[in-house]
Amino acid sequence: MTSNQPHDDNDLTILSQETLVGSHGVASDTIQHGENILPIGTKLGEFEITDIIGWGGFGIVYLVYDHSLQRQVALKEYMPSSFAMRNNQGEISLKSESNREVFQAGLRSFINEARLLAHFDHPSLVKVYRFWESNGTAYMVMPFYQGITLKEKIRNTDKLPDEKWLKDLLFQLLDALSVLHKDKPQCLHRDISPDNILILPEGRALLLDFGAARRVISDMTQSLTVILKPGYAPIEQYAEEANLTQGPWTDFYALAAVIYFVITRKTPIPSVSRLVSDKLIPLSDLAGNQYSIAFLKSIDKALTVKPEYRPQNVDEFRGLLGITQQQSMSGNFHIPDKPASNKGRLFAILSAITIVSLIVVSLSWNDFIDTQHTPPDITPTDIIKSAQFDPIRELETIFNARDRDFAVTISIDKAQVAINKDPLNFKIRSAKSGYVYILAVGTDQSDFLLLFPNAKDQNNHITANQQIELPRNEWRMIAGGPPGTNHFIAIVSNYPRNFSYTALQKVNIFETFSSSETEELYHSYKGALPFFAGRAICPSDLASSCQESYGAALFSIEEIKI
Repeated sequence: MTSNQPHDDNDLTILSQETLVGSHGVASDTIQHGENILPIGTKLGEFEITDIIGWGGFGIVYLVYDHSLQRQVALKEYMPSSFAMRNNQGEISLKSESNREVFQAGLRSFINEARLLAHFDHPSLVKVYRFWESNGTAYMVMPFYQGITLKEKIRNTDKLPDEKWLKDLLFQLLDALSVLHKDKPQCLHRDISPDNILILPEGRALLLDFGAARRVISDMTQSLTVILKPGYAPIEQYAEEANLTQGPWTDFYALAAVIYFVITRKTPIPSVSRLVSDKLIPLSDLAGNQYSIAFLKSIDKALTVKPEYRPQNVDEFRGLLGITQQQSMSGNFHIPDKPASNKGRLFAILSAITIVSLIVVSLSWNDFIDTQHTPPDITPTDIIKSAQFDPIRELETIFNARDRDFAVTISIDKAQVAINKDPLNFKIRSAKSGYVYILAVGTDQSDFLLLFPNAKDQNNHITANQQIELPRNEWRMIAGGPPGTNHFIAIVSNYPRNFSYTALQKVNIFETFSSSETEELYHSYKGALPFFAGRAICPSDLASSCQESYGAALFSIEEIKI
């Protein structure tokens, strides 16, 4: 997530702008955090800071360009702002000598975490490319992941995921935990929660936020509440007693609590409260008509307050769940969406696409889209509800077929915007020069548009590693309601692209894909590229060597009532 908002955690490096993680918990010392941030353009060896992803009480996350390997990556800097500050030379120094021991302990833990993650190579664990010490602190470099947290993914749909979806999720996460738990010495995550699980566009689940430095500092300063998430932390994490030791069962409790949240949309009762009087209603009693009793009882068992009654290792938990090591994975990792209403939000698909329902100047999205231009024989909503044609899934398809060398990234001024108040602004950067196209799906999925270029703004060229900001003044947009999540994808192409074969229809200054003719063309389409990705318009002298490749980024902004 590359939102320029403060965050509570120090493990934000690995998220793209497109995620909505961390919209909660603005720190009281926001200005202080901002003053500690290295300015854009700062070079740390071969890495040049191009944007700020986020910051919190224990670290700062930057979007950086790796000039050596010519790619965009995320860089995390250890920066415990409570007792450290940055001088004019960019170096980290202590506010007081009395804080040295805590600072050094956190620094060692930060480095150990980087070394640990670099040691692992698993698709559901964050990869660390390299780490080093300088400027009185330490840094780690990781991929710039684009995705949406499980918390936001679930909260943006009224549909319950099916049992196969949940088992696919558990398969991936348990496989990652198996790698951690088998390490010597044994490694535990100890901070699994819905906002620490990222769902990537290709359907991969990624386990985030070990928070090792944060945990050590909190232990030394006796700030236990900083490191525990009530509802997800088992009883043994509150008190290290002889009969309450931590082990794999500690992570299993948190993982089961995640599934409890996914199914019920509620965080489980904190384990310390349950120890006195356990009022948590078992899933097998709550959701027996939605899932198999055996599956629900296995989650209930992992949520047992006393550690000795939970599964003791990954293989035991897999057995209870009925998950084998050879479990086939779901290809799209997709939960069907319920059309949005004022009460329910759309599902923010995978790479965290949220677009706002838009207005231009003071017009609402519905006013801006002249529905009289829609053919009367079939409505956009009818098309969108078709089982064969899901525009959000089409955005995913475009994204999955992208050329990663473009390294397209999005920076959003606000990941959440207030209806009838906040403007919608975003910035686009690409490692390659080309032409920018923005596709958008409206809140109720009935508006599927080519948003940019448009009748007001045809200047869609972008220069390599230079940022352009949209929308421009000619088509300024403000959140117009209803509340919920809408969807964007930015495409950057070597050559201009033609979308006319999709039977686009003009609607005000934009063009829409929602028509009966579009649907007919879509169903008959046999091409290799995604139908809605457009086709490259190559110069005649390059026709034989024309490349259809493009870069892409999914991104999001949530619309809320204030």
